[in-house]
Amino acid sequence: MFFAFAVIFLALGGVSYYVARKIHSGLISLSISVNFWIVLAIVSFLTLVMILGFVGPMLSFPAVLKHIISTVAFCWMGIFIYILLYSLVSDAVYLVLKLFRAGIASHKLYKGISLLTVLFLALSTSVYGFCNARCIRQVSYSVSMTHGENISDMRIAMISDLHLGALGSESRLEDIVDEINSQNPDLICISGDFFDTDFNSIKDVEGAKTTLKKLSATYGVYACLGNHDAGKTFSLMKDFLKDANITLLNEDYRIIDDRFALVGRADASPIGGAEKEGRGELGDFFTPPEKMPVIIMDHNPARINEYSGDGYLVLSGHTHKGQLFPAGIVTGLMYDVDYGYYQKDKNSPHVIVSSGIGYWGMPMRVGTNSEIVSITFSEK
Repeated sequence: MFFAFAVIFLALGGVSYYVARKIHSGLISLSISVNFWIVLAIVSFLTLVMILGFVGPMLSFPAVLKHIISTVAFCWMGIFIYILLYSLVSDAVYLVLKLFRAGIASHKLYKGISLLTVLFLALSTSVYGFCNARCIRQVSYSVSMTHGENISDMRIAMISDLHLGALGSESRLEDIVDEINSQNPDLICISGDFFDTDFNSIKDVEGAKTTLKKLSATYGVYACLGNHDAGKTFSLMKDFLKDANITLLNEDYRIIDDRFALVGRADASPIGGAEKEGRGELGDFFTPPEKMPVIIMDHNPARINEYSGDGYLVLSGHTHKGQLFPAGIVTGLMYDVDYGYYQKDKNSPHVIVSSGIGYWGMPMRVGTNSEIVSITFSEK
């Protein structure tokens, strides 16, 4: 563990030094005299705050101070990522220009103009990301399940990755509930990461409960656990869901209207651990009823190969579709499906992976959307 933290600190230190050097050289090019160590100190301080934002739940700070730290930390993290990315692109362009001996690369103002371009693009991208994260899109899928009862009259509203307690999450809750209810769903499924690891990061617990109680569906609201729905405050999370009229299926299932089975799986890698033993085998608690489709809420799509047969529909989240470009390229390589509808072949389960309604850490989305999924079923 110590070695891992040491590597992270060294990497962040190196990146902070690189960004500070980029800013300093650009300012000097623009004839703005500033000491490099002052620039490095400012960048390093913001990076330290960013680290505190992640470990804040483990520290005994007052709630107000924790909120200030997390606000600065996660906003700076998003901006910092794009300053770094655009700086790397800028330096790559500079090396190409030097390679081809382009005179512009030697101009005394080149580094200054390069810095201004990097800062403009990073801030523009960040502002777009902050605004886009708050916009709610609705996406729709029609699934053709040939196994069992005909459920073509059934409409499911699905969300994942609400991350309640994350920066700005509570201010969006009313809009999210209204958008879900506008679909007039028969069933609402929440596929994990309802909370943002620390239950105590929710500022208005009773207000959030009251809002969530407005969710309306013929057969109710169900949720499974994600990797962030765990840790020292896990019991408070469970109590909250119960009080908000949300049924938690944790290695458990329900038969809905005697027509299909709804299963909720535990996450295999809960952050900070959970109360019970955790995820086992599906067959330990569930035997598929004959002639019934099975809908499974399983937060992480990495485990979709545990299911077989086109009588299964797996609802997942977790990936956020990368949340910030270009991270979506990485998630696309990591998973068989990191977003959207997927069926490997006609004998494989149907899978729908949502990019999530909320966000982790940075209150930003670039190249991805916050979404509510509407699922209908084709007639046989």
